[in-house]
Amino acid sequence: MKFNILICLFPLLCLFSCSSNSEKDSAKQQKKAPADLTFKDVDGIRFYEVKRRFRNNLSFNKDGFQQEPSWEIEVKGPDSIMVYSPTKRGMETVYLQFDHGKVYNFMREFFRVKIITKDSLILQRLHVDGKTIASDDDYRSEVYSTYYSKDYIENKLHTTPSELQKPSRADSLFIADLAKKTLKDPGNPKIAFAARQPAVFLPNSKNVTAEKISTIDALNKRNTSVDYLYPLYRLHINKSYKNFNFSFSVIVDAWGKLHVNRVDGVMQEDLKYRKKLLDGITEVYLQNLFLIKPGITLGMKHSSEVNLQVSGKMSP
Repeated sequence: MKFNILICLFPLLCLFSCSSNSEKDSAKQQKKAPADLTFKDVDGIRFYEVKRRFRNNLSFNKDGFQQEPSWEIEVKGPDSIMVYSPTKRGMETVYLQFDHGKVYNFMREFFRVKIITKDSLILQRLHVDGKTIASDDDYRSEVYSTYYSKDYIENKLHTTPSELQKPSRADSLFIADLAKKTLKDPGNPKIAFAARQPAVFLPNSKNVTAEKISTIDALNKRNTSVDYLYPLYRLHINKSYKNFNFSFSVIVDAWGKLHVNRVDGVMQEDLKYRKKLLDGITEVYLQNLFLIKPGITLGMKHSSEVNLQVSGKMSP
């Protein structure tokens, strides 16, 4: 009797097993399908970069550096790609170079293709030194860019690229945690981090001037992010107690109070004296003659470092 039952159940078990295996094979094929596509399969499709994140899926790192999605691309032919140029305010056709494996180069950037579908692309931005590609464990190669097609954004997600490009809730929580730590120890340079809206120095007297200096240098690959990562101000004070010219950095805390940090151009044996002098200049002049607004990231005030070139001129 038991043998007969087993005989009856055997075809059903085979059918279930075949069906299950068939579903698994189908799922595997679906997963493999995107990897089999190449750039030529998405020729003519407009893609918008909607995410640019580190491997931990955050747009920010602990230093306050933010990965900002901004690219707009469209493949044109086997070796050409159109890229949006902010300076020209339009699409510019550039060379799409196939390097090896799944590594490509365009706009002087190297990418490894992770996923290509008609709706989306995921490209890993690579750091290349000569002919050597930094490993995936290297922080310089751990940035991933996600692109969605125009059709997918408008007709399936029913939204806009700018909406998708906004920082995530995880980003906000991460920055909130960093900012909270600086509130507990405002002058600590080890926990201060770069502000997306850097600290601002505004003259509070006709005897002082403030100028924010751009340090962008295309030749040395110092791009726009440098201006908020390493903000630099040139401050000048008329009618000072003596003529002076100093370069140093300060930590601007969430309340606009200045804490002298790094001191430039001084021998080690003179460092203590110079720092005491700069503490006095900061407290007497800078803190009183300038309106100082703290750095802000995602709407949150926090401690950040600012480089200063401070000069003073005595009254004639």
